[in-house]
Amino acid sequence: MKIALASDHAGFRLKERIKEYLARKGIMYEDFGTFDEEPVDYPDLAYKAASAVQKEVCGRGILVCGTGIGVAIAANKLKGIRAALCSDHFSASCARAHNDANILTLGARVIEDELALQIVDIFLETPFDGGRHLKRIKKIEMLENENCLK
Repeated sequence: MKIALASDHAGFRLKERIKEYLARKGIMYEDFGTFDEEPVDYPDLAYKAASAVQKEVCGRGILVCGTGIGVAIAANKLKGIRAALCSDHFSASCARAHNDANILTLGARVIEDELALQIVDIFLETPFDGGRHLKRIKKIEMLENENCLK
């Protein structure tokens, strides 16, 4: 599975750490930017990476900004995207197991790098539980189909 990566300037350093970490683990990724610490607008980069997940070019995504909130809001505007802001092990596990989140968002100014890498592992390794949770995901999809254009 290929991972879509993106960050704004505040998340650039952590995104680079995540890239190194994924490479060491042999996990493929595509970096949608930014490529330095010059100020950029996070919605543009979140959209690029989330579009790759939406179009199934990438299986999942990881987005980083200062708090993780902005990139989550932007990514969740795309139909079929379930971006989850996680800052602990439990939320990362539940985001995948219960919500079938396909994008992880992280706040570079909120959590330490080592914890972020642990959260990445949990997010990538935890399967969706299905079962009773599938009914809820189907309801989210129904809301998207009724209210979102694309």
